[in-house]
Amino acid sequence: MICLSDWSTDEINHILQLAATVKQYPGRYSGALSGKTLAMLFEKPSTRTRISFTQAMVQTGGFPLYLSASDLQLGRGETIADTAKVLSRYVQAIMARTFAHSTVEELARFATIPVINGLTDQYHPCQALADAQTIQERFGTLKGLTLAYVGDGNNVAHSLMMVGAKTGMNVVVISPDNFQPDPHVVRIAKEAAQETGAVISVTSDLQAVRGANVVYTDTWVSMGQDTEREARLKVFTPYQVNRDVMAMADPKAIFLHCLPCHRGEEVSAEVIDGPQSAIFDEAENRLHAQKAVLVHLLS
Repeated sequence: MICLSDWSTDEINHILQLAATVKQYPGRYSGALSGKTLAMLFEKPSTRTRISFTQAMVQTGGFPLYLSASDLQLGRGETIADTAKVLSRYVQAIMARTFAHSTVEELARFATIPVINGLTDQYHPCQALADAQTIQERFGTLKGLTLAYVGDGNNVAHSLMMVGAKTGMNVVVISPDNFQPDPHVVRIAKEAAQETGAVISVTSDLQAVRGANVVYTDTWVSMGQDTEREARLKVFTPYQVNRDVMAMADPKAIFLHCLPCHRGEEVSAEVIDGPQSAIFDEAENRLHAQKAVLVHLLS
């Protein structure tokens, strides 16, 4: 699973149903991946991705093998292709959390086992699946709902557009000019949305939050962007999700954030710690959604 556009609507709905079942009846799957090993390749530090994938393997009877890029011969110049071919002889799947999206694409091209995108600069599909599971738990459906994403048009925004397009959930990305999503990704999402009736849109107008069922944001300064911090804060400050922004959404709207968050920057403390926030249910669902992906691919 490199991008959610690789999967059909039926496949994504199957994963979400499986995630719900795994969460409700974990004991049924305690041996589902017995004898299977997942190589977890990390170029970036991680909390939720590392722990949730580790626990997903342990709780389904498999073995998680943590590999930092510096631990491998990749750090001394071995090619991605050779690494993929070697790992394919040792383990049953690879999860990679990398900077360049091309790294995961190349791993998938040369591996003979499933490769899972744990995060790249272009996409974060595992996060979007957990987000969709959380929304479905709260509202009973995805189709016809509206998610308003406020902030940087980044990898999280890209994957939210994809999951919305595939499940019939409308997604509007509200970003300042010059920080909006990749037009190529927007085009792919809009094409996918034609099959489900979802509306995928991009704007710089915060008024687009009005009536949304879900309000979502992410950090304004991602890993590798520290030198841009001051400039980004200046541009994004008007896009903080605060009480006034939430007041524009549906009264029953929930707030989501992929974490880690920076209270007082992209979101106010009163929102992220308030009654509409579902961020810890969302974080927990990384475990269940990833169990579902692993069981789907490996059992």
